[in-house]
Amino acid sequence: MEILWFLIALCMLAAVVGPFVLRRRGGIRLAAPGSPDAADPDAYGFVRQEELDIRLPGPDQDLLDVLDVVQRSQDWRAASQLLAGTPKEGEVRWQRVQAFAGAASLELAQQPGVGGAWLRAWRAEAPKDAGGAAVHAEFLVQQAWRSSSAGTDDFRIILEEARTVCGEAALLAPGDPVPYLTELAVSRGLGYSHEEFDQLWAKVMDRAPAHMGAHIAALHFWCEKWHGSREEADRFATAAAARAPQGSLLAALPLFAVYEHLPEVNLVQGFYRGAVVTKAVEGALFAVHAARPDDPMLAHVRHLLVLFLVRMERWSEAMAQLVHIDGHVGALPWTQGPDPAAEYTVYRALAVAGYEANGGTPATLPH
Repeated sequence: MEILWFLIALCMLAAVVGPFVLRRRGGIRLAAPGSPDAADPDAYGFVRQEELDIRLPGPDQDLLDVLDVVQRSQDWRAASQLLAGTPKEGEVRWQRVQAFAGAASLELAQQPGVGGAWLRAWRAEAPKDAGGAAVHAEFLVQQAWRSSSAGTDDFRIILEEARTVCGEAALLAPGDPVPYLTELAVSRGLGYSHEEFDQLWAKVMDRAPAHMGAHIAALHFWCEKWHGSREEADRFATAAAARAPQGSLLAALPLFAVYEHLPEVNLVQGFYRGAVVTKAVEGALFAVHAARPDDPMLAHVRHLLVLFLVRMERWSEAMAQLVHIDGHVGALPWTQGPDPAAEYTVYRALAVAGYEANGGTPATLPH
């Protein structure tokens, strides 16, 4: 029986990895590390795996500088000042709130009972600070998902508290969509009815109708594994893409819907070259090309494109995305696993190998 299970597992592994290892035409053969024939990501100026930043999807030096100050000094004031100076209407405030909350949550996980003391001090010393309330609410959400299992009493208790703090944050910052974005994750965990979710979504749309981060958070609710279906998620993503203003990355949302419904093990030959995947990838590529170079959500779309373009064996296009995002891996799809940097570097190595197997070199790669 053990031999039978081993053979089944071996066949499944071959079905997943095999297409990348050997192709009939213009394909790639994986060489041993150190071999003269091995593709070398270092030749492209890519960052070493151990130096990849798993906290952010892309660069935000102001945030990193403040995070360093806060964590070294355990003084929350620099974080408060940064958020106070970050516009409410854009995507950056949401990303910075998530980053501060994530830093506090990770500190607490590493130092139980001690880590994240600066956030507790922030809330105690400045209870009317809108930024502190927003970070606290997001911190509670991350704690629920990090420390508890969905559906347990502890999970629900933490999310109920998060919902209360979301309400406090919303009162402290009228017009700020961030507290409602945080509640989108609460709605998923607590299982809001569709009517309750629609009421929450209307508040988000009143404040930030083209907010890409909000749409990605809402899409999770409508997915099959949560409170919707494949059809509802596709409908939500397609409608958002159709009404997206020119230059908006919302045109890439259908690709996120496809990603959320990928089969755990794909045994269908040509799946990633099928009409559904191809259409979603082309829409995302169009959105990337039309977006502002400084759009803070651009890196999110590029990271997801790397996964699909590698699986589609579109090596040159995958490399074109990698040169823009390399160095930061704090985004889907890498953050879904326990080691985002390792997951990312596997795909990066495949992209480099495929690119070189088809005649590409560092000199021919546009930057």
